[in-house]
Amino acid sequence: MLDVLPPDSIGLVEPKFHTFDSPIALDCGRILPRYKLIYETYGNLNKESSNAILVCHALSSDHHAAGYHTLQDKKPGWWETCIGPGKPIDTNRFFVVSPNNLGGCKGSTGPTSINPDTNKPYGPDFPIVTVHDWVKTQARLGDILGISQWAAVIGGSLGGMQALQWAIDYPKQLRHCVVIAAAPRLTAQNIAFNEVARQAILNDPEFYAGHYYQHNAIPRQGLMLARMLGHITYLSDTAMRKKFGRDLREGKINFGFDVEFQVESYLRYQGMSFVDRFDANTYLLMTKALDYFDPAYKFDDNLAKALAQVYAKFLVISFTSDWRFSPARSREIVKALLANKKLVSYAEIKAHDGHDAFLMPIQKYLQTFKMYMQQIEL
Repeated sequence: MLDVLPPDSIGLVEPKFHTFDSPIALDCGRILPRYKLIYETYGNLNKESSNAILVCHALSSDHHAAGYHTLQDKKPGWWETCIGPGKPIDTNRFFVVSPNNLGGCKGSTGPTSINPDTNKPYGPDFPIVTVHDWVKTQARLGDILGISQWAAVIGGSLGGMQALQWAIDYPKQLRHCVVIAAAPRLTAQNIAFNEVARQAILNDPEFYAGHYYQHNAIPRQGLMLARMLGHITYLSDTAMRKKFGRDLREGKINFGFDVEFQVESYLRYQGMSFVDRFDANTYLLMTKALDYFDPAYKFDDNLAKALAQVYAKFLVISFTSDWRFSPARSREIVKALLANKKLVSYAEIKAHDGHDAFLMPIQKYLQTFKMYMQQIEL
C-alpha cells in the first residue's frame, strides 16, 4: 500500500474502453462483427495531435503500462521504468496510448468475452489473431482518438514486432519506430518453446478442449507449466545463477521430488501467480500470433523488400544476454533498413538480465532510450 505516489510516476490512472461496431476482417479469414478495446492514456494530447505515442505490449502484458489504479496496488504498470515524468517516454511531453490487444484477457474482446451467437464465452472459438490484425485495430483506435500520425510506435519483445509491423502497414502514420528486444520472426527453437507451452495447456485434464469456463474449471497445471517454461527463457543463465545459484530452500538435500532448490520455489510461485491473472485460451492465441509473425513472408522472404517503403526513423535496441531474441536478430532488422538507406540508430546494451532486460532499470539502456526520445520533434 502506498502512502505517497512516487514523484516520477504518472500517478493514478483509469482504463478506458471503446466498442467498435464496424466489422473487422481478420487474417485467418473470419470476421468479428464488433469488438471492444480497453486502453490507458498518460499525459495530454497537444493541439496539433503531434505528440502521441503508441505503446504495444508483449505476450503476457496488457494495457496497464504505467501508474497505479489504486493506492492499494502492490505494483505499478509493467513499463513504469520507462513511462512517466522525466522518463524515456516522458509524459510531460508525450501523450501515451497503451491498449490491450484484441484476443487479450484484461478487458479487450477475447476468449473470455461473450460470443453473441451463443451467449457463452468464445473460449476456443475465438478467432486466431495476428500481429497484422492487432496493428489494424490499433490504427482504428488512433482514428477514434483523433491521431492521424503517431510521433512514435514503441514496443519490446512481441510489442517490438507490432511496432515493426506498424512501420510496414501504415508507413506514413508514424514518424518514429522503436523496436526493443525483438526479432523479424521466430527461430525454430522459439517456436518449439511455444509449442511445448501450448501442449502443457492443451493436455491439462481441466482444459476441456478450451471450454473450461462452462465446467467452472481452470487448466491450472498446464498454464502453470507453460509460464514456468516461458519464464526460464526470459532470464539468462547469469541472472538465474546470480539470483539463485544452487541455494537449497532448507539448507540441505531431502532426497525427494518436492521443492528443494530456491529456483524451483521461484518458478512454481511464478507459475501459480500467473494462473490467477491470465487466461489459458488467450495464452494459446498470443503464442500463435508470435509464431506467425513474419513480415518478410509476403516479400519473397526478403526483409529488406518488406521494409523498402517504411517512412519512420528507427531506434533498435538489443541486450547482450538475451538469448531468446538475440542481438543478431535485431541486427537483421538494422541491416535490412540500411539496405534501403533508411535512418536507423542501433544500441546493443550490455546486460545480464536476459530477455527481461527491456523491463529493467538498466542505466545505459534508459539513457540511450531517453536521448533518442528527446530528439523527436513534435
